[in-house]
Amino acid sequence: MPALPFRHAIHAIPLLAALSALPVLAQQHAHTHGRLSMDVAVDAQTLTLAIESPLDSFLGFERAPRTDAERKRVSDMVARLNAADRLFQPDPAAECTLSKVTLNSAALGLGDAKQEDDHGHGHDGKKGHDQDEHADIDVDIVFNCAKATQASYVDVKLFDAFKHIRAIDAQVAGPQGQFKRGLRPDASRLKLGH
Repeated sequence: MPALPFRHAIHAIPLLAALSALPVLAQQHAHTHGRLSMDVAVDAQTLTLAIESPLDSFLGFERAPRTDAERKRVSDMVARLNAADRLFQPDPAAECTLSKVTLNSAALGLGDAKQEDDHGHGHDGKKGHDQDEHADIDVDIVFNCAKATQASYVDVKLFDAFKHIRAIDAQVAGPQGQFKRGLRPDASRLKLGH
């Protein structure tokens, strides 16, 4: 069985086993500025999204913030992502409410990823990443839903909130099967069925 790119909590979702059968999941997501990957799993009472993205797509830079303006940009990004129900709006038929948001970024010292950061940078500003070094952010979002399988779509508002994002490669596993979708600023509704 191929290795799964899901790195966080969604391993508990039974549909993940089915999602792992997608050949594309065996590949690592490429680090392409402006493009992020999103894995979506729909279970009986849960809608889970796992996002992997270059930090540049959200911030316009890929390192710890160095100025007050950059620190504010990071703070604004964290606040927006934690309010994930404004960025991801499931079909009302599913009766979903936001349950949990987890952010991980070694460069920003967020979540478990801060344990992996061995570059010595941090909030003291004494050291930073090289300018050509890449850094990512992972975002895991869980919605609890009364009727998750009734969801036929999720409206994705990331393009409006973060202007550097130009494309989203989505992989979906749910009651209607497993498939890939491509989202763009002018086509940002993620359909969960065929």
